[in-house]
Amino acid sequence: MTSPNICKWGILATGGIAVNFVEDLLLDSSKRNASDVQHVVAAIASSSSLEKADDFKAKTGCPSSTKTYSSYEDMVKDKDVDIVYIATPHVYHYENTLLCLENGKGVLCEKPFTINAAQLKHLITEARKRNLFLSEAMWTRHIPAVREVQRLIHEEKVLGRITRVFSDLSVPFALDPKHRIYNPELGGGALLDVGIYALTWQLLTLYQHPENARAHPEFTSTFTKSPLTGVDDSTVVIGNYPRLGAQGIATTSLHAKTSSVYSVLIQGEKGDIRVPPMPMNPERFFLDLKGQESKEIEISMNGSNGMGFEADAAARCLRDGKKETELCTLEGDSLVVMKIMDEVRQKGDFRYPEKWEATRPGV
Repeated sequence: MTSPNICKWGILATGGIAVNFVEDLLLDSSKRNASDVQHVVAAIASSSSLEKADDFKAKTGCPSSTKTYSSYEDMVKDKDVDIVYIATPHVYHYENTLLCLENGKGVLCEKPFTINAAQLKHLITEARKRNLFLSEAMWTRHIPAVREVQRLIHEEKVLGRITRVFSDLSVPFALDPKHRIYNPELGGGALLDVGIYALTWQLLTLYQHPENARAHPEFTSTFTKSPLTGVDDSTVVIGNYPRLGAQGIATTSLHAKTSSVYSVLIQGEKGDIRVPPMPMNPERFFLDLKGQESKEIEISMNGSNGMGFEADAAARCLRDGKKETELCTLEGDSLVVMKIMDEVRQKGDFRYPEKWEATRPGV
């Protein structure tokens, strides 16, 4: 029996999302049908203090061999680290990723990849120049239930011709002034922070439909800003897909809550597929074919938070010498999303402070 390939991770930042990611790294990967890879948390870095990194190590149950650092710069120089998972707020993703690439480390960076498409283009150029792995940690693209939905509508065509996809992620709790979604200085705003999930579902179902052949849709959007902070607090992105004769409607709001009935509704000639909240990492969905009883389909993640699947994909890419994951390609997926969100923000006349929108001089 072949031994699993060992992937040694550096964890850059110690917030809640990093906790969830590390918990999945420490799970037995065979529970995700990933016995061919094994994850090791080699290092953890906090930008504020060594104590914070040590606390994170203890909280997540990392082994005693895991090193801790009080600076990102020191961790990315650690020769025992194969790849870095970046879990900082997204206004820092561009500079954090550049730091890793410049020090020869592959990167799995949390979504959204960057603030704008120009920043992501630069990161792609730098990664390819250095022959390094780079990917966005858009876990939704790797979730088994999501992949099964794609298989059913793209390969089995259980709904026949798709006519409309409605996707929503709305979170009124984010109106708390202490929450970063509400803070333009931290890249806050409904679209980039949570609306990206609703937009991703539209792309997973329609843009990636085989009959669409990745033809870019015709987008329109509406965009409202908070009178208190100026960040976007409600956004609707409508994509028309002429090759499919279908329309996608992606919505997000800080004033409403996603329906308890569904967060994603895929409608076709033969019926519907409903995905209940939340749309990021579902374990079940409903197939409602015309003239038949509703069928619930459940695909358990066996105790995983849902982030282990993207980690497994990254580990396999490192093992096989690939520089991006097939389920979340750099130019075909991540850059497409960034360009759409740039367009939506431009139409809504919204920019973040220039220090967050900027790229390195000369880029």
